[in-house]
Amino acid sequence: MAHRLLPIMLLATAAAATACGGGGDESARPVHGTGPAEIAGVGYTADQLAQALLTELPGYRKAAEPDSGSYGTLRPIQNAARLQRQAVLDKPGCGTGGPDGAVPADAPAALVTFAKRGQAVTQTLMGMSAGAAEKQVNARVPAGCLRFRTKVGSEWSQHRVVESPKGDIGEGSRTVGVATTSGDTGTRTWYVVFRGRHYLATITVSGPAATRAEAESLARTALGQAERVLP
Repeated sequence: MAHRLLPIMLLATAAAATACGGGGDESARPVHGTGPAEIAGVGYTADQLAQALLTELPGYRKAAEPDSGSYGTLRPIQNAARLQRQAVLDKPGCGTGGPDGAVPADAPAALVTFAKRGQAVTQTLMGMSAGAAEKQVNARVPAGCLRFRTKVGSEWSQHRVVESPKGDIGEGSRTVGVATTSGDTGTRTWYVVFRGRHYLATITVSGPAATRAEAESLARTALGQAERVLP
């Protein structure tokens, strides 16, 4: 099964904010994958990608040891898909994604999460061909999905999406922001998706004070780390 990267991210954010009132999930504890994964045409294993993850972030603590393995087996990815299934959308078509930009469930991947009070940062690295990674970078949120509502249980939340023009982080990048309001609580999430040589990376910053500037700065730091480690 393939996963639609941004729809799952957006809906996981929406569902989590609806269910929990927003903010970073500091209680999340990723678990280790079952072992390295590799697919034909991709140069990196999950173990290699795990070694290229950020090891520390100033002001944050590592929520758990990195998780690695096949993309579809990573605990946070499974949780995101579960939240997506639980959420009711006022615009159902916004949860399906387009024909491109899918991440194969068996793609080698590694993930790490950092947290501080009220805010979380997650980094994911996925082994991927240049063509597949370019589709992810070039994908765009449909115009009709820039504002939508979700419901988990009996509570509705409102979401507003902003997307920047294609950026220059790595070999190409995209930045997406989501502002979520649930009752009188608001949170912001910024996603930066960028590609390198034979991999795709995402940086997610979530919390009431999350900013695009921090997300893109962390993405550049993550790029530097990956370039130093990956052959």
